[in-house]
Amino acid sequence: MDHFDYKDGVLHAEDLPLSVIADAVGTPVYVYSRATLERHARVFKQALAHLPRTHIAFAIKANPNLAVLKVMSREGLGADVVSGGELARALAAGIPADDIVFSGVGKQTHEMVQGLDAGIGQFNIESEEEGIELAALAAARGQVAACALRVNPDVDARTHEKISTGKAENKFGVPIDRAGGIYARLAGLPGMNLRGVAVHIGSQLQDLQPLEDAFIKLGDLIAELRAAGQTVTHADLGGGLGVPYKAGEVFPSPAEYGAMVGRVCAGWDVTLQFEPGRVICGNAGVLLTRVIRVKRSSNGAPFVIVDAAMNDLARPAMYGAWHDFDAAVPNGSRMVANIVGPICETGDTFAMGRDVDALEAGDLAVFRTAGAYGATMASSYNSRGFVCEVMVDGDKFAVVADRILPEAISAAERVPDWLE
Repeated sequence: MDHFDYKDGVLHAEDLPLSVIADAVGTPVYVYSRATLERHARVFKQALAHLPRTHIAFAIKANPNLAVLKVMSREGLGADVVSGGELARALAAGIPADDIVFSGVGKQTHEMVQGLDAGIGQFNIESEEEGIELAALAAARGQVAACALRVNPDVDARTHEKISTGKAENKFGVPIDRAGGIYARLAGLPGMNLRGVAVHIGSQLQDLQPLEDAFIKLGDLIAELRAAGQTVTHADLGGGLGVPYKAGEVFPSPAEYGAMVGRVCAGWDVTLQFEPGRVICGNAGVLLTRVIRVKRSSNGAPFVIVDAAMNDLARPAMYGAWHDFDAAVPNGSRMVANIVGPICETGDTFAMGRDVDALEAGDLAVFRTAGAYGATMASSYNSRGFVCEVMVDGDKFAVVADRILPEAISAAERVPDWLE
């Protein structure tokens, strides 16, 4: 459920017509609903409430906007970060350092030091080499780093190949059949408190079975580690729960996910950690755009050219992803059209041959389910600026990220004297 609904034939974000935002800040613009973010965070927490010990860390990579993170902080969620920049954002949003988990396969030395300085709650180690380096850094500073070892269970998440992270050929984690030896060697290092294991097999999962398969393997590993005399008090189960991008799609609910976790992880006697991202913020945002013009084509379906582009919303160009596309004020008519942006790339295409609301130049429309992996993946390709972001709260809104104009980007560039 989200809070983007039609009222008297006009699409609203909560109690605010989207046209009010477009008139005030222009288009394209990302629009987030505070009520939806709060509701989804609470639904996810409730789905896990029956578990004895849990820790929920919002995956900042899904949407790192500071206002979004402030909502997560106020809802009591921690943060899953994958860079020093995300760590700084989590702290700036008021998320306690002890509630931050630092994941990612390529943590640099300065980022490890940044995490140690901040006193974060846990590092998720992705390789033995990384663990050795982190332990040495911590020991040299008179600290002990709380860590979990991420394992690769070789489970196919059955999602898009570019967001699948748990197969043997993927770069993430250590092979599960070698995890026992790696765990033992790292656990004995000064500066290292290796307290658990972690797994994350991918994003936008439509089926719980791959997750269950991975969790069963993780449970077997925990038993193996304990039998060998190792201590395991935490198990990070990652994220990955998908959301519907197309009207009518049905995905596992957080409640169904929570029930599966309770069944599979019963008896583990650990703190279960979770890293939800898309499932909380995906449907909490839309990309509001305006039609530039409608152009006739040779195949019969006209091109509806909008002012949003692949640099603003990369998912369709990168993954072939679907986003529902709706008029802000539909007139009751439909058309079959190709929805495209203005960038000089054939890949700047959002939909081909799509049945959509009839649109004309100047009309407003939205790409739905754009609250995750939207603005955060934007670029300035074709010397376009960075899109504005706003958050709605009831019948009011605030700009939560300024539009960065092309001239501001150019101002950061320099021409050397020898080219003058």
